Amino acid sequence: MNATNALVEAVQRGDREARETLFRTWTPIVRRWCARLGGPTVDSEDAAHDVFLIVLTRINSLLHPACFERWLFGITRRVLARHRRRAWVRRWVQGPVPDAIDVDHLPDRDAEKSDTLRALHVALQSLPAPQREVLLLSDLEERPAPEVATMIRAPIGTVASRLRLARAKLAKALAA
Repeated sequence: MNATNALVEAVQRGDREARETLFRTWTPIVRRWCARLGGPTVDSEDAAHDVFLIVLTRINSLLHPACFERWLFGITRRVLARHRRRAWVRRWVQGPVPDAIDVDHLPDRDAEKSDTLRALHVALQSLPAPQREVLLLSDLEERPAPEVATMIRAPIGTVASRLRLARAKLAKALAA
C-alpha cells in the first residue's frame, strides 16, 4: 500500500491531520491541472478550491483508496467543465469579467520567456480538451500512457492517438 492509499484511508476514518496532509500534498497538483486545463477564462485557484470542497465532502464515497488519483482527476475535469461553462456564459451576459492572468508582469521572467510562455499557453488552449488533458498528463507531468489511460478512463490506443494529434497540433501552433 502506498502513502496516498494510507492517507486516504486515514482521512476516511476521520483523521484531521491526515486530511490536512492530503490537502497540502494534492493542492499543488490540482492547481496545476486547473491552470493547464482550465484556460485563461478559468480562475485556477477558484476551481481548485471547488475541487477540494467536493473531495473533502465526498471522500467517504471513494471505495478503493488506490483509485484516489483517478477519482481526483475526474472531479477536477468536471469542476473545470462547469467553470468553463460559467466563463462562456459570462462572455454573453452583462456583468463583471474576471481578470485574466497577465504573464507579461511575472517578476522572474524576462521578455523573451514571457513571449514564449504566452505562445505556449495560447497553443495549449487551442487544443481540444481531450487532447490537452492527455498532453498535460503525458508530457508535462511525465505519466506513463497506461496511467493516463486509467485516469481518463480511455483505452491506451485512444491515449496514444490523442497524444499524437495533440503533439502535432501543438507543434503546428507554435511554429505559426
